[in-house]
Amino acid sequence: MEAKEVLKQHIAKIASLTDDELSYVFSHFKPLSFKKGQSIITAGDMVDCEYFVLSGCLKSFFINDDLKMFILQFAMPTWWTSDFNALYNHTKATINVDCITDAEVLCISNSDREKLCNELHNVEHFFRWRTNKGYVAAQKRLLSFMNNNVKYRYEELLKLYPELYNIVPKNLIAAYLGVSRETLSRLYHA
Repeated sequence: MEAKEVLKQHIAKIASLTDDELSYVFSHFKPLSFKKGQSIITAGDMVDCEYFVLSGCLKSFFINDDLKMFILQFAMPTWWTSDFNALYNHTKATINVDCITDAEVLCISNSDREKLCNELHNVEHFFRWRTNKGYVAAQKRLLSFMNNNVKYRYEELLKLYPELYNIVPKNLIAAYLGVSRETLSRLYHA
């Protein structure tokens, strides 16, 4: 499916845009292609864009002082990713974003998103809804970490996103769940 059509269908779930408005909105996005393993954002970078995934799978992650990786998000088609703290606060990135698979994305700059939101109420509504949805998802994940054991979190992830298990290496799923690869292996074979 053409990139413009994917974005149109994604926005149309929340907000109505005329064909002219959609063309105008789409003109502010830049299509980019990345290869498996390629970095999009590296900790320390200045961040001016967010990315809408058309195809492939990305991961956003943090590496602590002990060099342990923590996966914050897997971004699959129609998901958005960036270092939002760096993007919105104009600070250096503290997280990394890279490609688990080859990926096609649409990139929009912070200034272009703000411009579109100021010019078109329905675009502002869409981005506000999307931000709220992301906040709710992050809150649910944090509460699950605080309240549920790893077996429950593993089963919940498998139920919500079964396709991840065909795309994402098990060591990355373990990093997302906050466990070792060995612990995940025991759950996977249980």
